[in-house]
Amino acid sequence: MIALEVYHVKPPVSRRGFLGAASAATAGAGLAASAANSSLAVLGGKPVRTAAFPSWPRFNKLEEHAWTEVLRSGKWFRGYGKQVERFEQAYAQLTGARHCLATANGTSALFTSLNALGVGPGDEVLVPPYTFVATINVVLLQHALPVFVDSDLETSQMDPARIGALITERTKAIIPVHLGGSAADLDSILPIARKYRIPVIEDACQAHMGEWRGRKMGTLGDTGCFSFQASKNLNSGEGGAILTASEDLVEKCYAFHNNGRGRKTSSYDFSYHASGANLRMTEFQATLLIAQMTRLEEQAKTREDNARYLTSLLKEIPGIKPARMYAGCTRNAYHLYMLRYLKEQFAGVQRATFLKALRAEGVPCSGGYDPLNKEPFLKNVLSSPGYRAIFPAERLRRWEQQNQCPANDRLCQEAVWFTQNMMLGTRADMDQIAEAVRKIQAQAGKLAKA
Repeated sequence: MIALEVYHVKPPVSRRGFLGAASAATAGAGLAASAANSSLAVLGGKPVRTAAFPSWPRFNKLEEHAWTEVLRSGKWFRGYGKQVERFEQAYAQLTGARHCLATANGTSALFTSLNALGVGPGDEVLVPPYTFVATINVVLLQHALPVFVDSDLETSQMDPARIGALITERTKAIIPVHLGGSAADLDSILPIARKYRIPVIEDACQAHMGEWRGRKMGTLGDTGCFSFQASKNLNSGEGGAILTASEDLVEKCYAFHNNGRGRKTSSYDFSYHASGANLRMTEFQATLLIAQMTRLEEQAKTREDNARYLTSLLKEIPGIKPARMYAGCTRNAYHLYMLRYLKEQFAGVQRATFLKALRAEGVPCSGGYDPLNKEPFLKNVLSSPGYRAIFPAERLRRWEQQNQCPANDRLCQEAVWFTQNMMLGTRADMDQIAEAVRKIQAQAGKLAKA
């Protein structure tokens, strides 16, 4: 099945949609005019904005009370308390998953999933080169080989068209990452996985409340993995979760994350089902998550509304390309608002200079990830005695020859990110982001000569 692209489908414009588009266009024209008459802050002028964007995390007496209750109970470990189980039940219900297992962090969720699926030394795992390093580290912890699938430049996601050519008899898992809260193309990835009988681990660590065709991300693969680290849209400082529809798989995950001890093992039974590690969530993390979940839907809707409006402004600026979503992505979680900056439309100003100028205007931003497939540590790991003992020299040579991701290289040169807390601001905040970009473009010539 070929997934339609959302920007290619143009439904009839309603009166509300027409007025919204006209309003955005009028606002854009006004912003462009004001931008041309104001010096860039980075060149000594007045910044577009001086107010801070919403801080993160958000909390109130609800978290304070919940945390204190656990503290006073003395039951801080999941084996004694009930908060972790409460969170697992609540998160499974929220996402529509059959089973949820809480873990110490998102890395633990990925690591546990690989172990439960039997991925080990000599195996290969298909991964994107545009992701947080944990997606790769868990593969290396299993002494398996991360095989990089180039990025789709327009969406920043794993390019499914490149998967088939990389599958070998050693391929034992695919880890698509729903980067930034947008979805990888599951309509293409899942059929390929089924054809070759390869498990899919959804890395949904940035995709809380995101959806693919109305189903929550993380519920469509063999497992779905989430992170609740401090920057995430659902936050307990550290924390993670695994979703799965398989009772057998969740029990294997439970045993691995509990030092090889099964769910029904008593505290006094020191028999073990398999090897494992201590990757358990604490009662403190769980009670914070239960409290944070009370605001999750409202926050998700705010991010979505603001991102939609910001896109309506930014897509009118030549050289600014908001990341496209696949048609199947019926809800973007917007952990990141991602776009590409094309310097040719900004008098050749380098991205680093554009980012500096944008920050000076009061708009926090970053250039995103560097190419993971080119990180020096990878070559060091793969040339280690352990890997040379596990993998034939010819396979490691071929890996190095194949390790080319030109689309991702370009993405890493053009990407610009805004963080999720910025999407919790007001519509006026979105106007100011666009105004700052227009201001830089209007005076890009001066910036290029500075």
